Amino acid sequence: MPRPEIRVVRGNDLLPYIPELARLRMGVFREFPYLYEGTDANEAKYLRTYMQSPRAMAALAFVAQDLVGASTGLPMADEVPAFKQPFEDRGIHTAQLFYWGETVLLPAYRGQGLFKEFLRAREDYARSLQMKHLCFCGVLRAEDDPHRPAGYQPLDPIWNYFGYAQQPDLVAHFPWLEIGGTEPVDHRLMFWMKALV
Repeated sequence: MPRPEIRVVRGNDLLPYIPELARLRMGVFREFPYLYEGTDANEAKYLRTYMQSPRAMAALAFVAQDLVGASTGLPMADEVPAFKQPFEDRGIHTAQLFYWGETVLLPAYRGQGLFKEFLRAREDYARSLQMKHLCFCGVLRAEDDPHRPAGYQPLDPIWNYFGYAQQPDLVAHFPWLEIGGTEPVDHRLMFWMKALV
């Protein structure tokens, strides 16, 4: 399996890749724990935030010309209220907080160390913007969720290894349509944070 090439794009340079990024997100996020039933309309709405932020970035993984993975981010100040609100409610300023959007990678290319490269690219970019902290959020699912695959391993140990800590008091709410559903479901997403040094 060829090792993907990572390219970092910023601001308006993201625009040509938005349709491919949407398709990649819809495919990967169908997996547990997100169980996302993506639509072109929902993706257009979600990704508009990145299209409108001149400080947004994405580390894109290509094999030849095929997009096989992506890791996105932008300053939290440029994010939608649903993600900023938990911080503002606790008096945490978001001006120097950088938010990871997502990391998505096709299964065939996992286990090659690309996650580490994605992390480095986002952290380097956040430093270039003089950000002081990084954060991301992950959906909360019950341990006995009937959709949990046998042998499922959460990524918590990896996030801990790279210096990110759970923030149980920082929880966002965001709705999306789940596979087989007919109406969007409200989901709870807990934040993880790391100080940039």
